[in-house]
Amino acid sequence: MPDIKLVPPHPAGTRPTSPASGEVNKIRVLSVLVEDGQNTLTKVSGVLRRRGFHVRGISIGPSRQPGRSRITLQIDHGHAEADQVRKQLERLVEVIEVEDLTGDDVHSRELVVATVAASELNGLLERGAKVLSTGPGGTTVEFSGERQEVGDFVDELTRHGIVDVVRSGPVVMRRTA
Repeated sequence: MPDIKLVPPHPAGTRPTSPASGEVNKIRVLSVLVEDGQNTLTKVSGVLRRRGFHVRGISIGPSRQPGRSRITLQIDHGHAEADQVRKQLERLVEVIEVEDLTGDDVHSRELVVATVAASELNGLLERGAKVLSTGPGGTTVEFSGERQEVGDFVDELTRHGIVDVVRSGPVVMRRTA
């Protein structure tokens, strides 16, 4: 059985606030390092489902260590609920480390790929979208950015004749000095 590294959560009272409103941000970001396995994602999602946690975003990718992956979760709850999620995840044999990145200085990106009507392309390109392909069914573009930027871009898409759209979950990494 692998050793579990316990990374302490942020101290009470240090929850981040929304810069615009001054409200306590209820979205928690957890980074979970896991051993690769056929049922690892099923077990992680089962813990979240059984406890009734609302996952706003999830992404999974390889870690720098062979045989391990990093799962990034955005959970729509406060500090106490995030601690519950941590404790439940740490009980899984496949989980090596759970870190609460909420409030840390991080790089956070999401990606949107959308097919839009060709006539609506210029406004999206001005916002920073990149063309991936053009065809008779429309033009496929991509856009990446912080969660709020991507959300605003998706809102803009609704005004521009969306044919199809896909949005990724968060990819989060601590900033280095």
